[in-house]
Parts: sequence; C-alpha cells; structure tokens
Amino acid sequence: MTNEEIQYKKNLPDKSISDFVECFWMIENTTGIEKEVIVMPDANFDLVISKDKDEPFQIYLLGLGTLYDKRKMEANTKMFFISFKLLAAEYLFHQSIAHLLNEFQKLPDDYWGFKQTDLDDFDAFCIKAAQIIKQLLPDDIDSRKQKLFELIYSSNGEMTIAEFSEKTFWNSRQINRYFTKYFGISLKVYCNFLKFRVSFEQIKKGELFPELNYSDQAHFSREVKKLSGVSPRELSRNENDRFIQVSAINNK
Repeated sequence: MTNEEIQYKKNLPDKSISDFVECFWMIENTTGIEKEVIVMPDANFDLVISKDKDEPFQIYLLGLGTLYDKRKMEANTKMFFISFKLLAAEYLFHQSIAHLLNEFQKLPDDYWGFKQTDLDDFDAFCIKAAQIIKQLLPDDIDSRKQKLFELIYSSNGEMTIAEFSEKTFWNSRQINRYFTKYFGISLKVYCNFLKFRVSFEQIKKGELFPELNYSDQAHFSREVKKLSGVSPRELSRNENDRFIQVSAINNK
C-alpha cells in the first residue's frame, strides 16, 4: 500500500543564525509513484541535499525563483533544504547568485562536510547544518546591509524603496545596484516575491483576501495567479498536494 501524500517537515533556526537562514525543511515522496509538484517563488535561495533513484546523493545551490515551475518528483526521492535569506549570499557563500535565477549550481558531494548519511535523520541534519553555519558567520557585516534586510523582512517587503533608503542612509540607486549585482533583480521585484510568500499561510487557511499592501482584491488575485499559475482559491485547495511550499506550512 502506498501513502497518498508527500511527507514534509520544517524546522526554524535559532536566533544566532536567523539573519541568514529562513528555515530548514524536508520533502520526501513515500507514495511509491511519481508525483507532479509545483514550486513557486518564495524569496529564498536554497542549499539542497537529495537522493533519488538516478542520483543516490547530490548537493546543489538553488537560486531565487521568479516563476512557478512544474516538476516531476520520482518515487522514493528525499530532499533536505536550507532556505537562506539574501544576506547569506555575500556573507556565507561569498558570491553573487544573480546567475542562478531559476537555475541551480551543482556542488561537490562533500560540500560543507555533508554526506549521504545526513539524509537519514532530518532533525540531526538541522543541528549539523546550524553548527556549520555558525562557524561560517562573518565577524563584520556592513551595517547598512544588515539594517536593510532587517527592514525588508520585518516589513514583509511593504516599505517603499525611498523609505528603505532613508532608514538605512543608503542611496536607493546604490541599493538597486547591489541587488542587481548579487541577486539579479531589483529590490522592488524582490519585495513582491516576499509579499507573495507571506501570503501562503493565509491562503492555506482559506483567507483569500489581501492582508498586505495590495491595492485591491483584483490586484492580489493577479499577483497570485502570475506567481503560482492559479487563483488564490485554487491555490488554497492545493489539489493533489502539488503546491509544495503551501503543503509544507505547519508541518513541523
């Protein structure tokens, strides 16, 4: 007998790394059959370790998504994710991820000391990953960048570029130049993805009206359809458990 649902689990980071890590989460297809899933932009980039029937073990860096994407998940596939906030690109990975929009970068199989047996226990993986990240934390961070990202996440992306600039004492043109260089998109575009991600939880509850700074219901519906391919109502139904970021909410 097969389990009809894909399995999910999610753990939050402790405060010491929360400026860099959004969450740890896992997805495992224990159904015994191939399943179609849909991945949506969620304002994070990810380090992924996985195994499936074709690749017993691999590690890769998954860049920011700007489009929804239908994918096939093979039976018996297991994937662990570290979902990173943007500050991690420069200060943990020491690289731009602009070239990874909707793309991935294969990493060495021993990257950060991970190995195949780490996929045996998700909670142990989270502890190990957190320890590695703590060792990689920089001694100094540009105070303007630190303040900017604090404001971005605490406001759920609802402040204007002018407001971000005023509160960080950082020219708006310089901010957008930084975003383009490191992330391949403008701050305004990124904030739209963040607002969309924040709406996942309310949509899963069946609350289909805009809670954030959308001009009206029609604007909210258009944005959801553009980034998920479906209306808020259909996303809330999540038929066949296929919208994986919605399915993973509250699965801890």
